[in-house]
Amino acid sequence: MKTCLILIDAQESFRQRPYFTDVDLPAYLSAQNALIDGCMERDLPIVRVFHVDGPKTVSNPFALESGFVQPLAELHPFDAAATFHKKRHSALVGTGLDVWLTQNGIQRLIISGIRTEQCCETTTRHASDLGWTVDFCPDATLTWDMQHLNGSVLKAADIKARTAAVLADRFATICSVPQALERASSSTTASA
Repeated sequence: MKTCLILIDAQESFRQRPYFTDVDLPAYLSAQNALIDGCMERDLPIVRVFHVDGPKTVSNPFALESGFVQPLAELHPFDAAATFHKKRHSALVGTGLDVWLTQNGIQRLIISGIRTEQCCETTTRHASDLGWTVDFCPDATLTWDMQHLNGSVLKAADIKARTAAVLADRFATICSVPQALERASSSTTASA
């Protein structure tokens, strides 16, 4: 089963948002870089997705004109098999990613990136509904604390746990980075 890593919205734009903190960033970068390195070692394609939206001005960090729509500085470099720009939560809406995946015979997706409960979760659900096998790596996703409607804080760790719980065995297999890489290696070997 041909596997592809989808790296969603791991871009400098987020550093410009008021909610951005470095609290969980080192752990995320460690997992994300291990996933990137593991995919490169196995010759698995890595697709980069950037969120590009809003007014096309220098002051909008999600506009190309801002200069912030670029990989997080700490990510290990890699040659992307393809790069897509999205304007919606799902990386499969209006980007051509679905066409690229189909044309390249991709059957399994490893989902990683930013934000756990938004674009990563939405892409996972959408991909599953379209028939792809999806491995979701919570450790290789990043999010931040949010506020409940009553004003109390919903911690990032709880958001990640909730996302894993609602995706597990319905939309995706929840995997650690080593598990996702092992599953990709096993399926490649089995299909060879």
